[in-house]
Amino acid sequence: MHVFKHLKRLFTDWFLCGMLLATLLAYFFPTFGGTGGAMHAEIVINIGVFLVFFLHGVNLSSEQIRHGLKNIRLHFMVQGFTFIVFPLIWVVANTLLGAHIPPLLMLGFFYLCALPSTISSSVALTGSAGGNVPAAILNASLSSVLGIFLTPLLVSFVVGSGSGGIDLGSTLLDLCAMLLLPLVLGQLVRPVFGRFFARHKRYTNICDKVVILLLVYAAFCNSMVSGMWQQQGSSVIFSAFVGSAILLAIILWMTTRSARALQFSTADEIAAVFCASKKSLAAGAPMAALIFGANPGLGLILLPIMIYHPLQLIVCSVMAESYATRNRQEQAEQSANAVAAN
Repeated sequence: MHVFKHLKRLFTDWFLCGMLLATLLAYFFPTFGGTGGAMHAEIVINIGVFLVFFLHGVNLSSEQIRHGLKNIRLHFMVQGFTFIVFPLIWVVANTLLGAHIPPLLMLGFFYLCALPSTISSSVALTGSAGGNVPAAILNASLSSVLGIFLTPLLVSFVVGSGSGGIDLGSTLLDLCAMLLLPLVLGQLVRPVFGRFFARHKRYTNICDKVVILLLVYAAFCNSMVSGMWQQQGSSVIFSAFVGSAILLAIILWMTTRSARALQFSTADEIAAVFCASKKSLAAGAPMAALIFGANPGLGLILLPIMIYHPLQLIVCSVMAESYATRNRQEQAEQSANAVAAN
């Protein structure tokens, strides 16, 4: 009966059905949602991300922001997993399996491990799950900034040569335009519209989920348009998929266990798990062109992150729904206990 309950939820939950539909649409209509396609996904998603951050800015109180800044243990955990634990996992895997995996694919896995966390999906998933959004915003943003310096530095340790330059000014400008500006605008209108948005907060959650669906669709479209499935042998793609799935499973288990060992609240655990387990394809693709230049194996180097990115969105979206359900149950129990006490 327990299995049938989950199957029923799978077919009745609009968000989970949307995840499946997004992957199917990407298979049949990849050029429509790919970069430069008729949907103009890069523009639509940017607008969606801007709107999500604006709504979070409206809903964020100054007390929440101060609380997010004070949570030092959570910040150290997220950044430590992103730039230390991930690469160490690769070192172990390379020692055990490096001789059996193509060198470029193994380098691709290290590049995946060296990338910063995502911003939009980390915050959107944390928000939809009922997590600590200020902490997620702070950590995802900090990870992106640190990644500008740490990602090429980490890669240089493996390739043994210079990693090329990064346009720091342009990257920081884009970060400010997509993150800080909508947050500031949201905070500015909060005194006037804060109560209105608070009464309609469920629409904020719907917006989060729609943006996530767009991210999944665009990610799968770009994978299809790139010819990844046609250009590489099935064994290489299979190895990349299995390796990415195992890496995601390991990191989700480790982050969840670490957050609970540190006795984080449920809200902090959600932010820690979603921020510390993410890797950014949006940052990874352009950075790869700068770091690896005209390397003919660039497609193979990017293969792990191209698989890991949509995979993390699907798995973590299901986890977000589970967290949200647990939060609703806890709130219902607290309300029932309060009524009983009175």
